[in-house]
Amino acid sequence: MIYLKSPSEIEIIRSNGAILKECFEIAGKLIRVGVKRVEIDRAIEERILKRGGKPAFKGFHGFPAATCISINEEVVHGIPDDRVLEEGQIVGIDVGVYRDGYYADAARTFPVGEVSPQVKKLLKVTREALEKGIAKAVVGNNLTDISHAVESYVTGHGFSVVKTLVGHGIGQQMHEQPQVPNFGPPAQGPVLEEGLVIAIEPMVNIGGSDVLTLDDGWTVVTADRKLSAHFEDTVAVTKNGPAILTR
Repeated sequence: MIYLKSPSEIEIIRSNGAILKECFEIAGKLIRVGVKRVEIDRAIEERILKRGGKPAFKGFHGFPAATCISINEEVVHGIPDDRVLEEGQIVGIDVGVYRDGYYADAARTFPVGEVSPQVKKLLKVTREALEKGIAKAVVGNNLTDISHAVESYVTGHGFSVVKTLVGHGIGQQMHEQPQVPNFGPPAQGPVLEEGLVIAIEPMVNIGGSDVLTLDDGWTVVTADRKLSAHFEDTVAVTKNGPAILTR
């Protein structure tokens, strides 16, 4: 079942998205050589609680932290710990907020100090692939128009998209229908209607698309251990075009 949201519901999600924007501003200031992952997690959780929200990920199916913090070949769901950040790494910060009965979800990937030209390209292409997907989130398009826009842009730049993890609808539940793949042909799937709210989240690998989960039961890594980047926004389909609720 796909649940369409009213304008008032979308505004609640947007207000939660504003908290996520603050979280990424905090992360951007903290991400530097020598900082522990857990320090970033604590600072983000503190801000969410201060703004009257709940860290959506903490306790979700047993996840132990407020944020997913994933380094280098870790695609998503990295568990914050005492390991320190090192020069040249990339850090994916994925965070959700629950407040007033609704969820918002977003992710950004940050460089630690100076990174190689190839890694800069990875970050740029992943961020731009998200924009390409968002641009297709308009009334009357099919869901896979988003998917195709992401994949064709990524593969056109020599990278690959993760296919076993996808975006999703979001609202009163963190994961709602429909699933939003980052791959596939255009013009398939449900027709996008006003009031649909989805999390669009390209996960882009320098190498192949295959991934596996580590023994901790959470951390997803690239099978070839090459780097991966992740950008995500919660987006509403409106009569005036896509509305990004997490910026």
